Amino acid sequence: MARVLKNKELVNMRLATNYGGWMYCDKCNENIGYLCYSTYDKLELKFKCNCGSEGSALLDFEDSKVGKKCSNDLIIIKNRFCCPNDNEPLITILDKKVANYEITITCKSCENIYKKEK
Repeated sequence: MARVLKNKELVNMRLATNYGGWMYCDKCNENIGYLCYSTYDKLELKFKCNCGSEGSALLDFEDSKVGKKCSNDLIIIKNRFCCPNDNEPLITILDKKVANYEITITCKSCENIYKKEK
């Protein structure tokens, strides 16, 4: 069942589909990562592409939960940032394509809020 977006704010970037899939920089059209469709509840992303463009995303849904702060780190499995509770992939950032990034992402299944930055 498709989820209903509550907020979708994309700045200098685009998604392959409505709320997931490949992420692209609008300035250089480079692929900067992949957002998994069904495993996240809320995403806040800020990045600086290697081309110099700065972009951001805010995505959440009508049925999103508030989320719980946690001190756990995301784990990396096959270059994907995954929830440490169930190993489900949440997001991939292609380090070679971005100078830096800040991610705040809420896992849909455990409702934990994870932060990651480079």
